[in-house]
Amino acid sequence: MTAGYAPPGWPAGVRPPDTPEWERTAEAWLLDLCPPEYRGYAPLRRHRALLARFAVLHVEGMQAAVKRGLSEARGALRDVAPPDVVGAAVATWLTEDARLLGVRREVGLVEDALRGRRFRAQL
Repeated sequence: MTAGYAPPGWPAGVRPPDTPEWERTAEAWLLDLCPPEYRGYAPLRRHRALLARFAVLHVEGMQAAVKRGLSEARGALRDVAPPDVVGAAVATWLTEDARLLGVRREVGLVEDALRGRRFRAQL
């Protein structure tokens, strides 16, 4: 086990596990990722692993919304926008889908670390 190692996909705004203040940076990053209302829920502020679980579910909800948007875009938008605009909407959904895939990996790694998992560099 290497103290202070962050695996590939670790969020840039969070210090590696077992470094000074790493959990504080994880909390701030998770709160920024979640809806602003989450800042007002005391249990989420007191229990960072709980906050991470909420963040995972929030990101997964956004992923589900993107997938639904993609599946419905052409049919739902064809009567309200020209084909090039619908195509741009689909491209935007695809971009967001790719972004959220990375965010889901990041938040999952932070959740694992807050639950006590430690990462080691692989040779």
